[in-house]
Amino acid sequence: MTDLLLIAGVDEAGRGPLAGPVAAAAVILDPARPIVGLADSKRLSAMKRERLAGEIRDRALAWALGWADVAEIDRINILQASLLAMRRAVGGLAIAPERALIDGNRCPLLACACQAIVRGDATVPAISAASILAKVARDAKMRELHQRYPHYQFARHKGYPTAIHLEALRRYGPCAEHRRSFAPVAALQQLALVEAPA
Repeated sequence: MTDLLLIAGVDEAGRGPLAGPVAAAAVILDPARPIVGLADSKRLSAMKRERLAGEIRDRALAWALGWADVAEIDRINILQASLLAMRRAVGGLAIAPERALIDGNRCPLLACACQAIVRGDATVPAISAASILAKVARDAKMRELHQRYPHYQFARHKGYPTAIHLEALRRYGPCAEHRRSFAPVAALQQLALVEAPA
């Protein structure tokens, strides 16, 4: 293992939604334990993502998740919050990588060398693995939020601006998990804050 260049793939999930945190994952794959079927998480079914996520957690040399919550998103903007979540994911790895490959065109500030790769989630296996872990983790978080705020149907749309979600926003106003810096939510600021039931 001393001759192995430790490269972490890094990706995020949840930049576009109107609600919930942004998640990131960092994964160092084990060349001796390849995982078949890695791809951009958006191109995989939920069932296949869940199966691959289990394989990644079992076979990777190291993996970690990082999060940025709604308050951080509203305070520093979604791009900076995504980079923060990525930095937290890389920092959480049990093995320090020598290099990080980041999906997209911006790199977070890291202790190791890093390279941004546009569409890396579709072309670099370690980034694909990170995209899968981040997506699976964030979807699970949105299902948890659905239990607290069932009228928004977060389990169904995961916070994205679907017609159902926008209609619920108009009807109930934003809840504590909505991103007030996002235009569709900001437009409804005058409506009463919907609190989670005790």
